[in-house]
Amino acid sequence: MIPVADDNPTRIAPVVTWALLAACIGVFFWQIGLDQRDHVSVLHGYGFIPAVFFDHAQLPPSLEAVPVWVTPLSSMFLHGGWMHLISNMLYLWVFANNVEDAMGHGRFIIFYALCGILAALAQGLAAPESQIPMIGASGAISGVLGAYLMLHPFSRITVIIPLGIIFYPVRLPAGIVLVAWFGLQLLSSATADPNEPGVAFLAHIGGFVAGMLLIPLFKFRRVRLFRGRTT
Repeated sequence: MIPVADDNPTRIAPVVTWALLAACIGVFFWQIGLDQRDHVSVLHGYGFIPAVFFDHAQLPPSLEAVPVWVTPLSSMFLHGGWMHLISNMLYLWVFANNVEDAMGHGRFIIFYALCGILAALAQGLAAPESQIPMIGASGAISGVLGAYLMLHPFSRITVIIPLGIIFYPVRLPAGIVLVAWFGLQLLSSATADPNEPGVAFLAHIGGFVAGMLLIPLFKFRRVRLFRGRTT
C-alpha cells in the first residue's frame, strides 16, 4: 500500500514539514552531485555509525565532519537513492502536517528530532559494533506515523494498491494502514541482520513507538487522542 493523501484539514500552515521536505530534497541533490569518493566521505562523516557513536571504533580524522553526537541528527537528511528519498518524502507529506498541526511548529521540530534520535539508538543498540553508516529520515518519519495513529486512527487515507500493472486507489482507515505498516516492519526485522547493510527496520520500530509515547507530551491540551473521523 502506497499512501498518497488523507482527509484531515489543518488549522495552521505546516511550514516545518515543508522545510524538512525542502531540506531533505536539497541535500539529496547535493549528494548526487558528488563524485564517488566524496559521497562515501559524506556518508561516513554525517551518517550515524553505531560503532563510532558507542566508542567501539574511530573514524579517520579526514572523515570526521561533525561531532559524533550530532550524527543521529545529520544522518536524517541523507538518503541512499531516489526510491529511498521519494518513499520517505511521500510519507512525510501525507502524515506530518496533521502532527505538526496538533503541537505547533516549535514543538514539532523537537518531536521530529527526538523521534529520529531514538530511532537511531534503537538500531544502534541492537548492533553497537556495526560500522555501517545509517542514513535517512525514516526513523523520524516513523515517529510521525506513530503520532498520527494516536491522533487520527479513524481518518481515511487514500492508498494505491499495485495489482499487476494496475494501480488501484482505495480509501482505508489510518489505523489499518499504519498498523499494517508497523506489522510489516516487525516481520521484516525478525529476518534482518542489524549488522548487515540494508533497511534499518529496528529504527522504524523504535521511531514509531517513540512517536506513540511522545505525542501525549507534545500535543496541545485541546487536542484529543483517538479522534473520530473528520467530516
